[in-house]
Amino acid sequence: MNKTWWKEAVVYQIYPRSFCDSNGDGIGDIQGIISKLDYLKRLGIDIIWLSPIYQSPNDDNGYDISDYQDIMKEFGTMNDFDELLEEAHKRNIRIVMDLVVNHTSDEHKWFVESKKSKDNPYRDYYIWKDPKDGKEPNNWGSWFGGPAWEYDQETNMYYLHIFSKKQPDLNWDNEKVREEVFDMMTWWLDRGVDGFRMDVISLISKEPELPDGEVMGRFGDLVPFCAHGPKVHEYLKEMNQKVLSKFDIMTVGEAACVTLEEAKKYAGFDRNELDMVFQFEHVETRGGDYGKWDDKPTPLVELKEIFDKWESGLEGIAWNSLFWSNHDQPRAVSRFGNDSPEFREISSKMLGTCLHFMKGTPYIYQGEELGMTNANFNQLEQYRDLEAINSYHELVVQGGLAPEKMMDFLKYRGRDNARTPMQWDDNTNAGFTSGTPWIDLNSNYTEINAKIQLNNKKSVYNYYRELIRLRHEKDVIVYGSFHMLLKEDPSIFAYERVLNKQKLTVVCNFTEHHVNCDAVPEGAKVLVSNYDNSGNKLLKPYEAVVFEEIIS
Repeated sequence: MNKTWWKEAVVYQIYPRSFCDSNGDGIGDIQGIISKLDYLKRLGIDIIWLSPIYQSPNDDNGYDISDYQDIMKEFGTMNDFDELLEEAHKRNIRIVMDLVVNHTSDEHKWFVESKKSKDNPYRDYYIWKDPKDGKEPNNWGSWFGGPAWEYDQETNMYYLHIFSKKQPDLNWDNEKVREEVFDMMTWWLDRGVDGFRMDVISLISKEPELPDGEVMGRFGDLVPFCAHGPKVHEYLKEMNQKVLSKFDIMTVGEAACVTLEEAKKYAGFDRNELDMVFQFEHVETRGGDYGKWDDKPTPLVELKEIFDKWESGLEGIAWNSLFWSNHDQPRAVSRFGNDSPEFREISSKMLGTCLHFMKGTPYIYQGEELGMTNANFNQLEQYRDLEAINSYHELVVQGGLAPEKMMDFLKYRGRDNARTPMQWDDNTNAGFTSGTPWIDLNSNYTEINAKIQLNNKKSVYNYYRELIRLRHEKDVIVYGSFHMLLKEDPSIFAYERVLNKQKLTVVCNFTEHHVNCDAVPEGAKVLVSNYDNSGNKLLKPYEAVVFEEIIS
């Protein structure tokens, strides 16, 4: 075992805009986060991953950065951030920053200069191309809808933006760009931050020829020419050598479209790039005529195949990151469990058990520890997410999809499901703000909130505390081998963890029915379960049990 602190840690993701508002302007902020550090300390987490808090015009909720070395005014000041860092460290909680360096905001000083003229010193910081036959340089479509190119009349050229047109892509082939990024990263690490979650880091190297992509709908597919590009590993090795290797930190890369073989390159123990990557196969299994948009659950056998592939495939080679949800995904219990009043709590606990006993570093998205659910918005006007609004326009207004069907898709898969305010209590606005929240609250906050759960021993929150405590105490949960059981069973997710003579058997019923489970070991001790009087072969609806035994 090569023991490291980030393998043994539990990470908690905070989406600052929606976590806690300290000044009544309806937007979460740094002082709000500071006020809830004791709540997180009690939960037991080790690391806070902070979604972007940098200066930003907020075209994409902070993922369009106009100044990497300043704090968004709505969130506070650099003094507030330093206080957060100090107070978190006092509680033995580390802070991991979101690093967004595939693109900047079009209001960043680099791009403002770059746009001025073709011979500006910053021109080559971004990807500019001449028109082709009077149109865009190629047929690529943006991930946020529309073309991936924006025309600039002043210089009669196009710049590349694979997301919003206000997020121009940086030119990583320019050595000066890399130097600027590495200097900025070092500046934050010297300040005391404990690592980086790297936004869409797999997209920083593009095929130089920028060829047309296979047409999918109105536009060409850019993925083969942007994801895992020709120099991405060269640039990450350079980043590691010049920055990351000089600090005791944690790094995790968001690796869109990553394969198992590519993940071994990004996060291999002997690769000197990143500590781990986020793969999204288990949350992007479906999709058909409308891309990511659907309202159908993933069959359990398919879900297990994916987890097994990553657990087995990275064994001894690289480290897994484990998650059900984040700021870009719907709420876990609404997608993978059952968010009805009858089963919400029990299935939330089941999902937590299933994830936290696997091999890898688990990530909790804010509110997951309470069993928060999807927002269930009924009107498009309630959505704030650019992706949702643009997709509605493309699929309904231009594509003819029935409006009610698209609303069903948004209710099930939309990113704003994860971005409604954190539910602290049953007072006005769930204790999130004394003002008007920037986005509507989930109407169920009077039943689902932290205040109710803190002192209820059987709450989802206190169950998560137990999962985290066990992880901290038992090496087998962190370092034990993983072996999937009952691979073809359509109802039960079961696996074993083994380290030396310790063996854990984890069984989880993903249905609302009683199901017989042959994986339940005879005579083994129940370590943790989401039901009282558990341990039988007949699993109750959404029952999760972890059995512990000593083997010879």
